[in-house]
Amino acid sequence: MKQTVTLLLLVLTINCTAWSQIRVGILGGPNSSTVTETNQIPNWETDTKPFYQKRNGLHLGFLLSVPLNHKQTLFFQPAFLFSNKGNKYYKQNDTTVYKPVDSVFFSRDYFTNYIDVPLNLAYRLPLGPKAGLLLSAGPYISFFYSGKETTTARTFKRNLSASPDYDLESTLKLVNNEQHIESGNAENKVQTVDFGYNFRAGFDIGSVFLTGFYSEGLTNFRKASYPGEFKHRVVGASLGIWLNKLTPPVAKDKDGDGVPDKQDKCPDVPGLAKYLGCPATDTDGDGVPDETDNCINIAGLVKYNGCPVPDTDGDGVNDEQDKCPQIAGLAKYDGCPIPDTDGDGVNDELDKCPAVAGSAKYNGCPVPDRDKDGVNDEEDACPDAAGTTANKGCPEVRRETVEKVNYVAKNIFFKTGSDVITQESFGGLNEVAEILKTYGQTKLQIEGHSDNTGNAAGNLVLSQKRADAVKAYLVSKGVDAGRLDAKGYGQEKPVADNKTRAGQSANRRVELVLIQN
Repeated sequence: MKQTVTLLLLVLTINCTAWSQIRVGILGGPNSSTVTETNQIPNWETDTKPFYQKRNGLHLGFLLSVPLNHKQTLFFQPAFLFSNKGNKYYKQNDTTVYKPVDSVFFSRDYFTNYIDVPLNLAYRLPLGPKAGLLLSAGPYISFFYSGKETTTARTFKRNLSASPDYDLESTLKLVNNEQHIESGNAENKVQTVDFGYNFRAGFDIGSVFLTGFYSEGLTNFRKASYPGEFKHRVVGASLGIWLNKLTPPVAKDKDGDGVPDKQDKCPDVPGLAKYLGCPATDTDGDGVPDETDNCINIAGLVKYNGCPVPDTDGDGVNDEQDKCPQIAGLAKYDGCPIPDTDGDGVNDELDKCPAVAGSAKYNGCPVPDRDKDGVNDEEDACPDAAGTTANKGCPEVRRETVEKVNYVAKNIFFKTGSDVITQESFGGLNEVAEILKTYGQTKLQIEGHSDNTGNAAGNLVLSQKRADAVKAYLVSKGVDAGRLDAKGYGQEKPVADNKTRAGQSANRRVELVLIQN
C-alpha cells in the first residue's frame, strides 16, 4: 500500500507540473489531532475520556489548483498530504491506597499516518495586485499509510508479610510494549480508507500562502475489542509555496481569429473581437466592410470605397460606361443625350422632321405654311388664304371687295329707336365676315351715326350701341374682335341735310371702313 500511494503521488506531481492551467504547490506545517470516541463502557466519560490527549504532529505534501473560471477566482484544489493522526493517553494512579500490586502510571500513544486527499472547492478574493483571501472546503479521502501503538506502565509489588507502614521489600517495574497498527477488518485493525470533510481559510502573497484548516472524519476508522466508534479530528496550519505560475488558459479558437469559441458568435469564420468574433458587417454584401464602406446600404466596389461606380451626370449610366459622363443621357445612347441630327434643339426621338431644322413648338419641324404661299403661318396674316410676301401672306384687297363692303354697310337696318339689327341685314353682314376671314391682314372700322331727331346725347348713345351690335354680330361669325373697332358719333357727322326727311334718313346710317395694314 505504501509503495502504491507513493508512486501515485509521484506520477501526479510530474504530470501536473506540465499542465499550464494547473498550479502546483508544496505545503506543510504543524497539526494537532485527536480521536473522537463513543462507546458503552461504564463511567467512560469520567474515568477514562479525560485522560486522552491530542497528538501533535506534522503534515506535508502537494496541492493542485485548477481554475474553474476565466477570472481565476474559483478553483478546484485537490491535495496529497502525508498527515500524522491519532491521540495519546496518560493516567497517573493513586499509590497511597494499599494494594499488593499497583501501577504508578499508564500511557498509550496511538499514532497513525495517512495520505489525505482533500477535494476542495476554493474561492480567492483579490485584496491587491498580488494578495488575496483564500477560502476552501470539501470532502476528503484518507488512505492509511502506517501506524504504531506504544504502551508504557510503571508498577510495583509490595511484600505482604511486612508491616503496611514499613514496606521495605516493594519492587518497582517499568513495562513497555510496542506494536504496529495494521489495516483490515479484524479486531484492533483500522480501515484502509477513511472519509471526512475539511475546510481552510487563509491568504496568499505572491507565490506564498498561509492557511489554517480543520478536518473531521465521517466514518468509523477502527475496529476495537469493544463496541464503539472512532473518528479522526485534526486542526492545523499550512505554509506553502506555488512551484509554477498559473498561465492564462488558452481558449479554443477554431477559426483562429483570437476570439475564444465560447465568446465567438461566428466560431467557424474568422472575424474581429469588436464584432464578437464575426467578420465586419457588410450590409450591402459588396465585400467592403461597413466600417470602410462609404455607401453601406448600396453595393459598390472597393475602388470606390464600397460605393457604386459614380454617375457624375446622374443619368443612370455609370461613368465607366458613359461616353458623355458630364452630360445626362440615356443608356441606349451610351449615356449621351438623344441625338439632334438637324441641330434644331429638338432631339430625334421627338423631332417629326429629324433631318430638317425646326422648332419645339412644331415637334422639330419648320413653321408650317398651310396656304402654301411661301409665308409661314407665324408670319402669315392670312394663313388659310394664299397671298403675297409684300402683303404679309394675304391676298391683295380688290376694289370690288371694298365696294361690296360699302354696299353692305348701306343695307344694315335696325328696329326703330333701338340697336336690334333687322333680319334683312344678316346676309350682307355674313358676306363681310367672310371677306374679313379671307383678308386676315385687314381691320374693320364700324361707325354709327344718327340724325338730329331727339337730343344729341341720346343720339350719341344709340349710335354707339348700333356700332357695338354690328361688331358683336361679326364676332359671332368668327371674326377676331381685335380686328373690329366700333365707335358711335351720334349726329356729329351728317352726310345730308337734316331739314328734310330724305336727309335725315341718309344720316341714320352705319358705315363700314375696310382698313388694310
